[in-house]
Amino acid sequence: MTPEQLTGQVQTHLTPTLVDQKEFLVHEQVSQDLLALKSAADAAGFNFNIASGFRSYQRQSEIWNNKMSGVSPILDSNSKPIPIEQLSEHERVMAILRWSALPGASRHHWGCEFDVFDRSALPEGVRLQLEPWEYQTGHQKEFYLWLSDNLSKFGFYFPYDLDRGGVAIEPWHISHVETSHTCLSLLTLDILEQQLHAAPILGLESVLSQLQQIYNQYISNVNQVKL
Repeated sequence: MTPEQLTGQVQTHLTPTLVDQKEFLVHEQVSQDLLALKSAADAAGFNFNIASGFRSYQRQSEIWNNKMSGVSPILDSNSKPIPIEQLSEHERVMAILRWSALPGASRHHWGCEFDVFDRSALPEGVRLQLEPWEYQTGHQKEFYLWLSDNLSKFGFYFPYDLDRGGVAIEPWHISHVETSHTCLSLLTLDILEQQLHAAPILGLESVLSQLQQIYNQYISNVNQVKL
């Protein structure tokens, strides 16, 4: 993986993969395992779908900048909007990181990360919110329990299975173990800093001043599944 691939600048490591009649860009080493997982889930009675897969640096920057500027809400740990005027720039950065990755450091840049759901379980007229309650006690609970029992058989795991004081729990986010371990090991602070300087985001000064803390708390602070 090159620095450009790791930070979402290029798509040369990805291959178009058809998942339930919709095409996604997937890491070339992950497509077969992803399709096998979907096939098993569907056979178990679920309708395995991907809500979000690969995300470019540009797209992640749009998400980030919209939250920093107040266009999109910044949520607290209970998924409730925080009044932006109550937050300093530093506090905005840390609050955004609970739910949205720093551009250049999003695992979705790698093509081995997927936000998944059971489309058949969605109540009529209800839009998926990707909030923990949907998977813990709501309409996605049975799908989540099945994933918990079966992900490892296909080389996947939940990187945000618990709240470790960094990214909030994300029971919808699955990761390909081997590929993500490789990518994370290659994503250095120098690579990330160079990308942020090359394509600045809102709040850049605050981000760079605490980049080591951000890396430790929100980037590398994930479920440590062994290969």
